[in-house]
Amino acid sequence: MGSVLPFQWTDPRESLGYLSRVSIRETSSIRQSVRAAFNSHARVVLAVSGGLDSMVLLDAAAHAVPRDRLIVATFDHGTGVAAATARAEVERRSASLGIQFETDRAVDALRTEAELREARWAFLRRVATEREAVVSTAHTADDQVETVLMRTLRDAGARGLAGLFAASPHLRPLIRTSRREVTAYARAEGLQWVEDPSNMSADYFRNRVRHDLLPAMRRARPNIEQELVGVARKAARWRADVEAYVEELGIRMREAGRGLDIPAAALESRREVEVAVLWPAIAARAGAILDRRGVERLAAFTRLGRVGARIPLAGGWEVVRSRDAFQLRPSDIEAVTPAALELSNQTNWGDWSFRRHPDATERDDSWSAWLPADEPLVVRPWQAGDSMVVCEGAEPRKVKHYLSDAGVTGHQRAGWPVVLAGDRIVWIPGVRRSEAATARPGQPGLPFICEYINR
Repeated sequence: MGSVLPFQWTDPRESLGYLSRVSIRETSSIRQSVRAAFNSHARVVLAVSGGLDSMVLLDAAAHAVPRDRLIVATFDHGTGVAAATARAEVERRSASLGIQFETDRAVDALRTEAELREARWAFLRRVATEREAVVSTAHTADDQVETVLMRTLRDAGARGLAGLFAASPHLRPLIRTSRREVTAYARAEGLQWVEDPSNMSADYFRNRVRHDLLPAMRRARPNIEQELVGVARKAARWRADVEAYVEELGIRMREAGRGLDIPAAALESRREVEVAVLWPAIAARAGAILDRRGVERLAAFTRLGRVGARIPLAGGWEVVRSRDAFQLRPSDIEAVTPAALELSNQTNWGDWSFRRHPDATERDDSWSAWLPADEPLVVRPWQAGDSMVVCEGAEPRKVKHYLSDAGVTGHQRAGWPVVLAGDRIVWIPGVRRSEAATARPGQPGLPFICEYINR
């Protein structure tokens, strides 16, 4: 990827000693691992780059499960002739096996490992979503060792040290298979793959770990790989225990892509060190990744943050303290625009739904209203300066005060609905109705109820 060194085709006839004598049992073991991982999934997207590991995954999958359940997905990072050639070879091999093939190419120049990974995974997730499939990668035991060592050097905590043993929505059928065994399989089956010259480039951290640091550590400490795997297994068990504990906290998912509500009572009485353990697992449920500084700040905020306060986090997230919850949500939530209340259908507005309901008049709460039938009905967000007259002859009172009395804090007001009949506010759902929105004998109107929805 970016190297001027020529790529090379591997020659399956090349002799590598023990590799030429690999047993059928070793080949079967890899196929059995793939079969066991794929059996419970109707469709699997194989992430195939054209390199050794992924070409073995492709071949093993083709022999382990029906091929109509497989989709091969290859992303061309746009980094040179080796990447393009690898894509072409994967397409050729997929066609020869009768397996569907999907591909895409990077539009912008990608340079860092993070940029390459992000673009590749965006493509894989899109293919998986379109095909209602799960993604499988070809990560091996060697990849796990390298990952754990890299994270150790970056001072990762126990959560990060679990590495590729952590629970994942993706399949990793080769994670307990060594690169030596994968190479043996490829030679035994006469597979062809492309060696990308960037795999030798010292520009990438993983390559420096793989080719320089690990070999030196093996010479000084022959069991280093087993020790790193042992650390990862213990960290994975610890991580699973934390995930199980978080599962019991009563966390509620907000509207798709809008984060989580975490009950305040589940966190506010805990010590900062305990909260620091829980927050990364909580955030991961919304797809947010917390760095060390973010975790430290959140732990302090959980203990000291007042109702209505908020704290920005990396990656476009924030946590807001409401009266009853900590809300983890994107920091760029767009304001909801006004909408007419539909008289025949349900109206969804932000996190709320409004619908006609014949039983609304029998309910004596602020979530139901008897709305005027002779004026246009509109729902919009609360605005500074809004006021409502609750009954004829009464002085108007600011809606902000009604919201405060009901415990609706400042950050929640921007998304809180108010309902207008014509140009006057007649209903603050969940808070207060005016006389104009209350059922009375002889008063024509339309019965509505409002509900908080979690889509």
